[in-house]
Amino acid sequence: MRSARTLQEMPVITEEKKLRKSAVLEAPKKVIIKEAALPEPKAGEVCIKLEGSGVCASNIPVWEGRDWFEYPVEPGNPGHEGWGVIDAVGEGVKTLKEGDRVTALTYNAYATHDIAKEESVVKLPEFLDGKAFPGEPLGCAMNIFSRSDIRKGQTVAIVGSGFLGSLLIQLAKSEGARVIAISRREFSLQTAKEAGADEIVKMDDHYQIIEKVKELTNGNFCERVIECTGKEWPLNLSIELTGERGKLIVAGFHQDGMRSLNVQMLNWRGIDMISAHERDPQKYIQGIKDAIEAVREGKMDPFPFFTHTFSLDQMEQAYHHLTERPDGFIKAIITTN
Repeated sequence: MRSARTLQEMPVITEEKKLRKSAVLEAPKKVIIKEAALPEPKAGEVCIKLEGSGVCASNIPVWEGRDWFEYPVEPGNPGHEGWGVIDAVGEGVKTLKEGDRVTALTYNAYATHDIAKEESVVKLPEFLDGKAFPGEPLGCAMNIFSRSDIRKGQTVAIVGSGFLGSLLIQLAKSEGARVIAISRREFSLQTAKEAGADEIVKMDDHYQIIEKVKELTNGNFCERVIECTGKEWPLNLSIELTGERGKLIVAGFHQDGMRSLNVQMLNWRGIDMISAHERDPQKYIQGIKDAIEAVREGKMDPFPFFTHTFSLDQMEQAYHHLTERPDGFIKAIITTN
């Protein structure tokens, strides 16, 4: 007869810890993949099993490196365009449940999971099932469009026809505006045309662009100009393209220092210069809700602009595409499946 095993010999059964896989910027232009225990959502929070995240141009400084950044950055950061399915709900959450497909404002979305506050989450309707939906940049486009106050019959110049510029072309056209798209890359100009731009102008020679837009507008220039590049020269160009008592909307993310601007022209023409960047999270949430409705109504179709898809393990390649912008590139998506 075999003797019973001692307590020390008995197998110990423990609850298996869920792991989160994250891309980590260990140093400028160096990404590693790390696994760590998945945190539980706290009161008022949910955990989202991410399907993916968009890659934003605002990531470029931390990818390239600046003196004021510390490395390694937090796992999953600076990803902030995630969407996915809720797989855990914290205490006190009332409007969300496990299994809801959502997009959210989170800040570590280059990962398999991220934590979000209940009030920072937007449910996705069934018509978006199976579709990538990075809510934050789409909400940003809607908020910029709202601040632009575009009306039927106006002439609108969009300076920079990347992802944001292409969305704004669609939205301006949905309002009945005439759109002039100005961009550097031939592929971007073609994309702008496909998005509905009435006129396309190559962003090359400063004064030739001004003369071309002057000719297209019978010398009046544009009632609205939206600058989407985040660069000094196109911002000054945008001032020159804005007509008297027009509005210049700064949508580009200016992140690399001071700007010298043609304030004389701003004053002379009485131009309203508007920064369209929001800081209230609930403004972004409302923008995301507005974006869902714009897609539902056919006013905005972002899906053709998701031109490149990378896995989490290919994060460095995604960053290289973001900075180098090869032909055919508009917007990269990171998937976690």
